[in-house]
Amino acid sequence: MPTYRDEVVVLRTHKLGEADRILTCLSRRNGKIRAVAKGVRRTSSRFGARLEPFMVADAQFYRGRNLDIVQQADSLGAYGAEIAVHYDRYTAASAMVETADRLNEAEATPQQYLLLVGGLRALSRGDHASRSILDSYLLRAMSMSGWAPGLVDCARCGLPGPHDSFVAQLGGVVCRNCAPAGAVRVDLTTTHLLQALIAGEWDVVDAASPGSTAAASGLVAAYAQWHLERGIRALQHVLNEPVWPEEARL
Repeated sequence: MPTYRDEVVVLRTHKLGEADRILTCLSRRNGKIRAVAKGVRRTSSRFGARLEPFMVADAQFYRGRNLDIVQQADSLGAYGAEIAVHYDRYTAASAMVETADRLNEAEATPQQYLLLVGGLRALSRGDHASRSILDSYLLRAMSMSGWAPGLVDCARCGLPGPHDSFVAQLGGVVCRNCAPAGAVRVDLTTTHLLQALIAGEWDVVDAASPGSTAAASGLVAAYAQWHLERGIRALQHVLNEPVWPEEARL
């Protein structure tokens, strides 16, 4: 079929010519889509505002040789406007869509699409602390891609836990015998918070102390960036950024 419809989240945009934009989107059924939206930078555009970053739309595309063409777009979630007026929400959302953009085509599944939409919706509503929503998204996105961190038994040798060392390169918490020199030490409170972030236990997450929240955020940032094999640039701008373990800087 030369045309198709799909639900999409706009991840990023680039200017093209005087009035067009190139969109990178995560779709529900077709993975990542790169398409040209013609004339959307004109004030007279019928759907330009529906195709900004963080917006969710039901769009119709025409299949092109290199880039598809956006023919129509109807808004499904106008999250961008509410996110953009809060700095903490904007930086968290930027890190989320940057992470989604790093997914390869095999990982860009309907579950990843729904996870991102849910995260952006929660940010726009201010349901929880922006950094906690981001941390939960990162852990869940990594888990869906096959990189779920080990948080109880040793991620290297399988020795029953709990353990108090965390090494991103080894896949999560490790025992003292497997922990390399300089491994980050974590307490059980932080480990339980990481488990709550993955499970969506928001009563536990919202009640966590600032110290545990900061420690968990540092570990999440280190773990996600290690497995993505490069830094997430937007994380540099997230408010109250903790001091990350050394793995985050590799």
